[in-house]
Amino acid sequence: MRESANVECWPVEAKYEALLEKALASLGRKARRAHPVKADKGHGFIASQREGSDVFAAIDPDAPVIVLLTAWQYSHHIAPSLATHRGPVLLLANFDGTWPGLVGMLCMAGSLTALGRGYSRLWSETFDDDFFLSGLKSWLETGSIEHDLSYLADVTADHPVMKSEAGKIGAAVGAWSLRHKEILGLFDTLCMGMMNGVFPQKALCDIGMPIESLSQSDLLVEMSKVPDALREACVAWYEKRGMKFRFGADGARELTREQVKEQCAMMIAMARYAERFGLSCVGVQYQQGLARSCAASDFAEGAIGSTERFPIPAEDGHIIREGKPITCANEVDMGTAIPQTMMFRLLDSLGLPSETTLHDIRWGSDWNGEFVWDFEISGAVPFGHLKGGIAGATGYRQPAMYFPKGGSTITGQGKAGRLLWARAHYEGTSVIMQIGTGHAIELPEAEFERRRKATCYEWPLLNAVLDGVGRDDLMAGHQSNHVSLAYVDEDRLADVLKAFVAQAITQNIKVQVAGDARKL
Repeated sequence: MRESANVECWPVEAKYEALLEKALASLGRKARRAHPVKADKGHGFIASQREGSDVFAAIDPDAPVIVLLTAWQYSHHIAPSLATHRGPVLLLANFDGTWPGLVGMLCMAGSLTALGRGYSRLWSETFDDDFFLSGLKSWLETGSIEHDLSYLADVTADHPVMKSEAGKIGAAVGAWSLRHKEILGLFDTLCMGMMNGVFPQKALCDIGMPIESLSQSDLLVEMSKVPDALREACVAWYEKRGMKFRFGADGARELTREQVKEQCAMMIAMARYAERFGLSCVGVQYQQGLARSCAASDFAEGAIGSTERFPIPAEDGHIIREGKPITCANEVDMGTAIPQTMMFRLLDSLGLPSETTLHDIRWGSDWNGEFVWDFEISGAVPFGHLKGGIAGATGYRQPAMYFPKGGSTITGQGKAGRLLWARAHYEGTSVIMQIGTGHAIELPEAEFERRRKATCYEWPLLNAVLDGVGRDDLMAGHQSNHVSLAYVDEDRLADVLKAFVAQAITQNIKVQVAGDARKL
């Protein structure tokens, strides 16, 4: 959808197309490209839903199709066509941090699951390893690849956890939410093609989490009401607490103070909406729409989701939700709005730190014999999730390739600590949530910098190990490019996990517990 990104990402795609053709040739097959490389555009990507629909209308509906993903992709460009395509479908990703394909593949997988369309998935760093060639051979011969998903275990309402003391607390929180409703206020929907992030209304109503549908156009009007003096006070508040903004003079390429002031206006406007509509969660669409209208939403999203936050005055002068984060569902992803809002409600009821965020499952590699994920949100996290808090944060300009109007990120190293993670998806109108535990680790500076440079340097990076869930487990079974998480101290983690599972079951959510979390 963004031609500047298509051109920049094309060389990696072309590289892996050649590797795929070589792998197919070694198995006695030949690939036929379903659509031409556009020499005049400088790339060979499908760049719109219309183009994707026309591509599929021109091919054999029974043909086996490989969707090769090496960059972020907009699922709605081809998912509707895949949903009615009769031939077997393989979602194939390169496992690389550069753009990367693995994130796009997980999003497309979740989207096809939501549409009820069967598919296979495969991933590789080099396209010549035994795992890859074995999987590709299986798909060519049978039309499917079977992955081991035994790391996921169903937990039902008759499980003993429901009768535990922690389970009773979680069930009480879930019952409260069902009765009182957790209203999710989202400024427009369907961000960056994430069909898996748009849930049916019935699914949301059944779990007590309905949508308040808001307009980004109206958000811009609300931002315009924020006076310059309040905007400046907001920026200065964060500077006084040690955040370092990398300011420059050229707004087209560098971060400027005016951009951050505009982001402060957005945060203030979002908080006022949360107060006005009684919202449990708020989110903006992010890269489409607003990106051409104002500075990026990142700083506003990370800051509003922080406990330590600039005091935001309502119209009548009282401070909005002082001392509490306002849960922010980045990218209006309903699949993260659900677990983030539930985590906040549970942790806040227990008197525990209640900041939550989502992260892209961006990349990962081995470190000291252990696979360590690179979780990297595209712009900002709550300050409480960073090593050093506000003083540990740096504000970089969002890359111009994505954001012509600029805006600051909230960048830093994710702090060490124990994690509760989750992700919600839907099948039909049923909501399913995968829940697990993990730990964030602070890698040595050289290794941390290597990983930052291999992904997006301007964005915050959290390095994590998921308990009992390996790289290939998550790639095989996760239904999203996102994972939601909160920090929970070790001595409370088991009880919080039990309570969270019971809370979800009480809210009519089907629960799958992942990896070693089953032992808790």
